Amino acid sequence: WGFGSHLYDLATTEEFGRVMAETTTNTPDDRADATRGQQEWRDLPASGDERRNWIRLKTLVIVRWVAVVGQLGALTVAQRIFDLQLEITLCYIAIGMAVFANLTSVWIYPENKRLTEMETFLFLLFDLMQLGFLLTLTGGLNNPFALLVLAPVTISATALSLGPTILLGFVAFLVVTLTALFHLPLRTVDGIVLEIPGLFLLGFWASILIGAVFISIYARRVTEELHTMSSALLATQMALAREQKLTDLGGVVAAAAHELGTPLATIKLVSSELMEELPDGDLREDAGLIRSQADRCRDILRSMGRAGKEDLHMRHAPFETVVREAAEPHTKRGINVDVVLVPGTGAASEQPQIRRHPEIVHGLRNLVQNAVDFAQASVRVELAWSEGWVSIRICDDGPGYSAHVIGRLGDPFTRARRSAKAEARPGYDGMGLGLFIAKTLLERTGAEVLFANGSSEDEYKGAHVMVSWPMEAIAQHAQGAPSALGSNQPLDA
Repeated sequence: WGFGSHLYDLATTEEFGRVMAETTTNTPDDRADATRGQQEWRDLPASGDERRNWIRLKTLVIVRWVAVVGQLGALTVAQRIFDLQLEITLCYIAIGMAVFANLTSVWIYPENKRLTEMETFLFLLFDLMQLGFLLTLTGGLNNPFALLVLAPVTISATALSLGPTILLGFVAFLVVTLTALFHLPLRTVDGIVLEIPGLFLLGFWASILIGAVFISIYARRVTEELHTMSSALLATQMALAREQKLTDLGGVVAAAAHELGTPLATIKLVSSELMEELPDGDLREDAGLIRSQADRCRDILRSMGRAGKEDLHMRHAPFETVVREAAEPHTKRGINVDVVLVPGTGAASEQPQIRRHPEIVHGLRNLVQNAVDFAQASVRVELAWSEGWVSIRICDDGPGYSAHVIGRLGDPFTRARRSAKAEARPGYDGMGLGLFIAKTLLERTGAEVLFANGSSEDEYKGAHVMVSWPMEAIAQHAQGAPSALGSNQPLDA
């Protein structure tokens, strides 16, 4: 179940910028202003298979220096300690090629150079070919260090897209196969050839190839998961930051309205006195114009400061008020949104005062928005509370969740709504990012978010979302907020 209009195909940065504008604003004017977020998203790392500039040249250069040191150490041990007869000159030439490539890279490129995908592919291809040449000179697959062929393929799976990774894997297959068939044997000082039996050689060849495939798939899947989660968390932070910015802006407007109230009142008072003293004429009309413009400024600041005062000075509000505030932008879209109170009993019968944080308002607004988007005729929002918890259940009479993805709801980039309602949004292809944002924001406030489908007997047989908080997580008394002082009492004379 993709949440809100911010679940369109995010294939382009421009589209994602428009999506972010819609996820964090509620009025046309706000959306027009928030489209500036498109440029911010263009500066973010690419997602999906666009893996450009992921790796610094310095990182691969250091890895290659480590490989060079290891190769020199292995040659020295094999020749000095085990007395193996090697083509030492050719081996040093192979290692010298790696040294020359490293020195050339450091000389040509700056230290902070980040490689493109093609440059990374060529870098890894060179390392693979150099290792294959060195293995050919030192026994082929009879050399236990043939296992190092897995290293370039694994790096490719984590840093490159699918095409270059498959190509590098094919080259690794050729290198392993050719070194198994054509290689210089390892000989001791007595002329004894060191080689493993043919069956074990075949098994080693197969294990390297299978290991390359398995490790590459494993590393790629984990990297994709981490990158997807990182992108989704970044989108969540952007949405929350923009919502917080709007809240802070409202507070600044409220403070400005308060501070400008006194000078405007003075201007109005002086202009009124001038009107009384001046005779009829142009000067009297000018004084009247000044007073009318002062009244106009007062009205503008009052309207601008209302929302800011609510956010700045009303840190807490009744449970129902916060929910209605979140649902208000979607109550006039042709779908009936019914807010129902299910109060507790005893000491919990009084409606709790809860925080009015942007996370709560923005998260609930996304849930209501999507319920309205997919509902046939009505949406029901049930508010319930007791002494220990506060909960909201949002249900609609739409098609509900797809059975095959209901267990993965809340993961980013998951298409979750049933296709039966696709005509509700022409061209819509939800990716689950909005649901991830809403769930993440609400869970940051201590909420538990659950998803289910209604039964066929229910009036609201579509999607159901249950959001529950412990009372101490969002209640006013738990935050140390001051309580009301009660009714005013007359003073004794």
